[in-house]
Amino acid sequence: MKADNLKEHWENIYSTKVQKDFSWYQPVPAQSIEFFETFDLSKDAKIIDIGAGDSYFVDYLIEKGYSNIYVLDISANAIERAKLRLGINAGKVNWIVADIVDFKSDIKFDFWHDRAAFHFLLNQHQIEKYLDNANAFIAAERFMVVGTFSDSGPVKCSGLEIKQYSKGELAQRFATNFKKIKCVDETHTTPSNTNQNFTFCSFQKKMMKINLNV
Repeated sequence: MKADNLKEHWENIYSTKVQKDFSWYQPVPAQSIEFFETFDLSKDAKIIDIGAGDSYFVDYLIEKGYSNIYVLDISANAIERAKLRLGINAGKVNWIVADIVDFKSDIKFDFWHDRAAFHFLLNQHQIEKYLDNANAFIAAERFMVVGTFSDSGPVKCSGLEIKQYSKGELAQRFATNFKKIKCVDETHTTPSNTNQNFTFCSFQKKMMKINLNV
């Protein structure tokens, strides 16, 4: 699907469905929180949630007092829904409407969170752009968590094809610039009471190697 059509698709999704119609609805993003808390980041750490939609991970970050929160989604409607839910707390978040493969930033993030955005990238160009952006915008030795449908999970989401990943495949995708910390499987129960199998991996960005022979 072309970029313009993809944005239109997600704008339509977020303007026509209520939150509990979404298979990914998760009032407490327990797996994401569990990973995040292992890093014991300072309250002024720069945190970005990629393809967040109106996820509740941002609610957790605000409640815990984090002060440099960024939420990115391709859909302006998704961002507006999250703002409406948060009310006055929406002012504590930096909101970004963008496709992650086109994202530009001067910020080096301490924590990059992505639950179910990466698996929508199907061609090698999109995947490489994502990998390049993660490498460019995550600070050295800082952290990333990526969640995708597992190799036994769904093959589509919201009418779009996705790319499944085993734990080994997901870790290998990021191996050039990131060291795998931990990978786990998660079974997510949807609002319609069906199960979706996810793969989650956490990573630490490698230190840049300096060529002393130059």
